[in-house]
Amino acid sequence: MKLLIVVDMQRDFVTGALGTEEARAIVPAVKARMEDATRDDWNLVFTMDLHDADYLNTQEGKLLPVPHCLKSRDGWTIIPELKELYIGWPVFEKHAFGSLELAEYCRQMQPEEIELVGLCTDICVISNALLVKAACPETPVSVRAGCCAGVTPESHRRALEAMRACQVHIIEG
Repeated sequence: MKLLIVVDMQRDFVTGALGTEEARAIVPAVKARMEDATRDDWNLVFTMDLHDADYLNTQEGKLLPVPHCLKSRDGWTIIPELKELYIGWPVFEKHAFGSLELAEYCRQMQPEEIELVGLCTDICVISNALLVKAACPETPVSVRAGCCAGVTPESHRRALEAMRACQVHIIEG
C-alpha cells in the first residue's frame, strides 16, 4: 500500500485568514496529484488544523494572533476544489502542527511508500513528514515540492532543505 498524506488544504490556509498567493497557486497541482494517486491505487489521508474559540489564549495563538481553522467555521473546511476527492478517506484533526495520531496510523499501516503534499511546507508539512519518518524509519518518505507552499517562498525552500537533510526525499516539480 502507498499513502498520500494531504496536509491542511483548508480554506483559511488557501483563501482565508492565512491564505497566500503561493497556496492558491498549488491547488491545481495538489488536485492533479490526488487524482493520479487514486488512479494508481494509493490510499489518501488528510490532516486538518483545528482550533477552538480560545485559540488566542493558546501558546500558538499568542505567537500567531490570527484566529484560523476554528471548528465548524467556513475557514476550517477543506477547499471546495478537493472536496469530492476528500470524502471517504481518513482525516486526522490536529491542534498542533504535527499529528501523533497520523504517525501512529502510518506505523500501524506500514505503507511501502509515503508522500506528503499541502500546507504549510515550513510548519505543518515538515512537522508531519518528520513524525512519519520517525514512526516509519525504513519507509521511503517524500514531499512533492510543487504541491506544497510555505508561509513565504524562502521559508518553503528552507523547509525542503531541512527535510532533505533528514532523509525525506524531495520530489521537484
